[in-house]
Amino acid sequence: MQWWRLPGPPVSCKQILLIAVSWSCFALRKPVVKGEVSCPPEGTLIPAMRIEKSVSNQFTHPGHAGKAGDQPGQLCKGSHTQRGAHAGMAVAEAQLYAKVSNKHRGRSTSALLEPLLAKGFPAHIAQKALVATGQKTTEDAAKWLHSHCNDPSLDDPIPQEYALYLCPSGRLHSRLQDFWKESKRQCGKNRAHEVFPHITLCDFFPCEDQKVELLYDVLKQVGDRFSQSFPASISLTLHASPSYLGFFIDDSQANILKEFAVAFSSEASALADCHVKPSLKQFHLTLAHRFYPHHQKTLEQLAKCINPREPCQWVAALYSRDMRFVHYQRLRALFQYKPQNIDELMINAGDLIYVDPRQQSDVSEGWVVGTSHRTGCRGFLPENYTERAHEADTWVRHREYVFDTASRSVTKAEREPNVKLNGEAHNLSISRSVTNVVSLQSAALHRGVLVMHHGERVDQVFGKSWLQQCLTADGSVVTLKHDPFKVIVLAVFHQRDTDSVCKTNITQLLPPLCHSKMFCLVSGKYYRADLNFPSSLPRQKDSMKQFENDPPLSCCGIFQSRLIGEALLDQEVTVSHVYSSPALCCVQTAQHVLQGLKLNPKVRIRVEPGLFEWTKWEASKAIPSFMTMAELVEASYNIDTSYRGNFPLSSLVPSESYEDYVSRSSAVMKQIISACPSKVLQLPYQHFAFPGVPGVILIVGHSSSLAPLTRALTGLPNRDSRDFAQMVQKIPSLGMCFCEEQKEENKWQMVNPPVKTLTHGANAAFNWRNTIMED
Repeated sequence: MQWWRLPGPPVSCKQILLIAVSWSCFALRKPVVKGEVSCPPEGTLIPAMRIEKSVSNQFTHPGHAGKAGDQPGQLCKGSHTQRGAHAGMAVAEAQLYAKVSNKHRGRSTSALLEPLLAKGFPAHIAQKALVATGQKTTEDAAKWLHSHCNDPSLDDPIPQEYALYLCPSGRLHSRLQDFWKESKRQCGKNRAHEVFPHITLCDFFPCEDQKVELLYDVLKQVGDRFSQSFPASISLTLHASPSYLGFFIDDSQANILKEFAVAFSSEASALADCHVKPSLKQFHLTLAHRFYPHHQKTLEQLAKCINPREPCQWVAALYSRDMRFVHYQRLRALFQYKPQNIDELMINAGDLIYVDPRQQSDVSEGWVVGTSHRTGCRGFLPENYTERAHEADTWVRHREYVFDTASRSVTKAEREPNVKLNGEAHNLSISRSVTNVVSLQSAALHRGVLVMHHGERVDQVFGKSWLQQCLTADGSVVTLKHDPFKVIVLAVFHQRDTDSVCKTNITQLLPPLCHSKMFCLVSGKYYRADLNFPSSLPRQKDSMKQFENDPPLSCCGIFQSRLIGEALLDQEVTVSHVYSSPALCCVQTAQHVLQGLKLNPKVRIRVEPGLFEWTKWEASKAIPSFMTMAELVEASYNIDTSYRGNFPLSSLVPSESYEDYVSRSSAVMKQIISACPSKVLQLPYQHFAFPGVPGVILIVGHSSSLAPLTRALTGLPNRDSRDFAQMVQKIPSLGMCFCEEQKEENKWQMVNPPVKTLTHGANAAFNWRNTIMED
């Protein structure tokens, strides 16, 4: 086994052997229990094979032997190997070593340290494991050592950084978390979401591992001294600016907090031999930071729903972080990934990964290079196996001091307080009959418009000749489906019987019980040639050939649409009106979205011909013959038959100009908005617990619909026709835009959609005979 070393202080072979032997003994004493393995859902793609890019010597894990001729600490990457990143990282690590190399390393032991020393672990490594786990239990430290047995930096004398925060708990903390969640949903992520709600008492400072327990002692001693003078309740004043929103602390109470911070910093600096700086600026609790200016009003409205005098117990807590990764991004693994090459990183679902954005320029598309927080190892991993995580997710909470002010506090939590916004009082009357999340939504949500591209169509998968693939050569298949009893009668007629069958009333061949709600395939000529074809086609009075120009959704498209509806339901989105293009794929998308929302029988689909796509792009150079309202209703689509479209079908002109299409889209959007009142939606059914929230208008159209509809609503100028064509090609199935009404300013603005995007890969057709059997 070869052990490559990073730049830094040398380690003797005796120390390495001691680590390896002692760990082997520990592994024999306590076998590792393998956890559940989380695998990506079927269809999740690993990025295409990487082009070998430059990697630093940190990529090599202990136990990975290089090829002949490789230098220690270096992977064989051929002509692609570059040393710039390696040199830069070596300098950075040398600076870290310089901070700690001249420090005196103590020999103090503790009750937690002694069991690890008894197992044979070196003292400095055991101390590092205890600190990395918050010095809670020996078992946690042992597990950490097991996970980091291949960590190339395990023996490096780099300390952790520590910070002292004052954190709210109890009901106020719950309200702040509700604000965090709702502000992220409505306005997207801002800098404040990286960390939990807190007031900074002492910012991050380094402290040697063996002296961390001294910080615990100082925290308890200083906390005891200030326990009686600590404010019974902290007065919070809401402050807003174009880039910041948060609560400021009353000056008299802030002075007490500053005295507490100064006492801790001075005693910790003296006792633990570290440089601790107290925070002497305006004490504050940040709600939002570095957000877009047009989100300020929405965030303020959400913040006004927080009662700052909710019952709260304040806790002074000590947190630590790895100082090597301060400026790195954090990713969270969604699935397990097993390395295929020695320079790839093993990850489990839930693992946190440190990623330096500056080192990704030479990495192949679809891959990132990062360091595992769980193991300390470094390597490549597929980017689509991860999602962004918060900075504080990798922090460790150590000790805390709880200020018990219950006996001295005056119960005012049930009174309706006034919160000051930049010195101006605002009443915070909130109904106690609904949850606080609902209060946040009700305060900030106005009317919303969700414009959605339809789901996957069959012709997008199987081509324009998809219908020809579903016709039999020597006969036809007729499927008769009786919904109430789930009876499916399948009759296969050969060519010689086709004429006589087509001239006969099919219902005469079945018992009278099956006549009602019978769903019959068109002329008995369609069959399902692939599982992604729909199991049946709705009946049209004219030729089935009309489906060539008005194709239905594929089975995947149906699944996509229903999945989006379920996601909207999870986010408690209230849809009050649904408009659809007359194209069958759009009607079907709207139908299945409503099914996912559990609104199918309650909200009906308004078919609006004016929402049809740019007619210049119609391959037939003619307006398709869409299904009539009667045919859609007969096919069990939930259609609003009383609705009369703003643009009749006869008004659609083939090969219309771009200006005419944009003008049509703008006029349709204005008429839809005027037809849907801004009053709140009163829903009688019990699923929605907030009947006072305005409803969302759902518009299902085409890829060409998103830009002209939303830009007309928000007042943005139209795109150039050439840019428009390129933009439309980038819009996937179920791509969506969300516009929110700003009633006070009498305008609409584009915000993040209420649900995430739907991403999946292609699945090609498979012929086992040609693939498996051929020589």
